[in-house]
Amino acid sequence: MSVAPMFEGWPRTQAILTHRVPKLGPQELRLRASPDGWPIWAIVSHLAVVRVYWLCGVLEERGAETTPFRDPLGEGWEDRLDVPRRSGDLMFAVESSWQIVEACLARWTPEMLGETFTRDRAGEVQRHTRQSVLTRLVMHDAFHCGEVSILLGAHGFASLDPWDPIS
Repeated sequence: MSVAPMFEGWPRTQAILTHRVPKLGPQELRLRASPDGWPIWAIVSHLAVVRVYWLCGVLEERGAETTPFRDPLGEGWEDRLDVPRRSGDLMFAVESSWQIVEACLARWTPEMLGETFTRDRAGEVQRHTRQSVLTRLVMHDAFHCGEVSILLGAHGFASLDPWDPIS
């Protein structure tokens, strides 16, 4: 039995992203909460690259080569704010990173969730289970989708509410 049913709401977030991101033009993608804040394009990019970082870089899953983030432990697009990304670029990042998520959810079993992986962060060795990484990623996606939703709503654009019907 796979763990996918445990995360039944996560695909809704992915669906609203893939529905709304292609409709965002350059003006919307440049919206920021503050002059120092990330623009929407960087937030969406960050959401996608973090999936690849944790699943491929930390948990050593395959698939990074099918994304724009071929070095899962390297820089993300949000690290280069001087190179804004368009909706097509973002769609490729969001969809290709989601394919890795889907593959993991379909293949992993509840018994696998306790398996521990380590990462070295600034000389400190950390231990993470598959379960902790999945929880982190679900919450990370939800947080950043909410952030984008608020930015869009504050400027009069439709939100990214995953519970709204997708038309």
